[in-house]
Amino acid sequence: MNKEKNNQLSSRRKFISMAGAGAAAMAMTPSIAFAGVNQPSLDGVQDVPEQQDLSKGWVPVSDRKVRVGLVGYGASRFGASFGFQNHPNVEVVAVSDLFPDRCAELARVTNCKKTYPSLEELVKDKNIEAVFVATDAPSHPRHCIEVLKHGKHVATAVPVTYGSIEDGERLLEEVKKSGLKFMMFETSCFREDLYAMRKIYMAGGFGRLVYSEGEYYHGAPLGATNYTGTPSYKDWRKGGPPQWYPTHSNAYYIGVTDGTFTEVTCFGVPSDREIYKPGNNVYNNKFSTEIALFRTSEEGMSRMARSGDTPGTPSETGRVRGTRGSYYGKYEGLEKNLPDLNRPPLPPGVPAGGHGGSHGPLMNEFVLSILEDRKPLVDIIMAMNMTIPGIVAHSSAMKDGELMKIPQYKL
Repeated sequence: MNKEKNNQLSSRRKFISMAGAGAAAMAMTPSIAFAGVNQPSLDGVQDVPEQQDLSKGWVPVSDRKVRVGLVGYGASRFGASFGFQNHPNVEVVAVSDLFPDRCAELARVTNCKKTYPSLEELVKDKNIEAVFVATDAPSHPRHCIEVLKHGKHVATAVPVTYGSIEDGERLLEEVKKSGLKFMMFETSCFREDLYAMRKIYMAGGFGRLVYSEGEYYHGAPLGATNYTGTPSYKDWRKGGPPQWYPTHSNAYYIGVTDGTFTEVTCFGVPSDREIYKPGNNVYNNKFSTEIALFRTSEEGMSRMARSGDTPGTPSETGRVRGTRGSYYGKYEGLEKNLPDLNRPPLPPGVPAGGHGGSHGPLMNEFVLSILEDRKPLVDIIMAMNMTIPGIVAHSSAMKDGELMKIPQYKL
């Protein structure tokens, strides 16, 4: 073995050793460990029990650290809950939240020394090369554009745009122009079932998808009488059209296939809650449940259900049926040589986290896309094709199920 290869192996072993030591240190230091983040009680956000060695098979691709800024520490604590602070290839350079107490807490749980009062100030920091945007959904396009204009890669919580097709398309053009990495952190894409579906589909195990369905039910807690929804900045969540927040369900087709929805008919169900009465929300919206039926780009059908008004066990799940196989909890089909369906291994010290163990894998995918200079899984095109159909679906519901065409996006 030549001297160069010996040096590479030595460097890699040293990096793995350092990562392992970091994981042990984090386990003893709750203030910076992912598990030490003050997790809210929101359905789906809580950490999942880890029943396996998540780092088994992990091999570092680089020993460099991506310098990241984190923005937003609201009701969901998303600024910290994806675990950037735990990744051996990440240095959290600075954090920000508009509320000083939240900003200070975000800095504490990520062990970050530098804070900024706003995203607009943070993006001026020349030491930062990538920013995670965990602000209010209506601001996602504007904030992501601001990050890109300052020459930094950007990832955002869902959805990529909230109710505005035009805002989403402005962001799309900025991503194209910048040449920088963009990723939407759609949690369903790294849930165990959907990730397996995607691998099977790409291996031909489903053939053409004839039918798919997804559900995102996230409603009032049992016994709640005056429930107005998850707390949110300027109450943006209150009375919001269900299909404006559609990606957890739409991912069960778009995230599986890389396909698109081409047209939609959608019906809404009025709510008895006061927040959905005329004049009680800024969206002039009366529906708390919207059920959409989409035609897909491979001439199949897809039912996507979104409800924010039904008590009971929350659901972010889906199933598919194709010409060669189906998946409903497990694969049943004609393909006998399936690929490895396990999610990618995580670096030591990075927990899987919330939303079905998807938080850590999403963050790791974004970091790897920068280190490997490649397209991340949920890029701007997939993000648009997951989000925009929901906006059109709500328009259909407001017109009593009128069949409507859906814009198509591609690079």
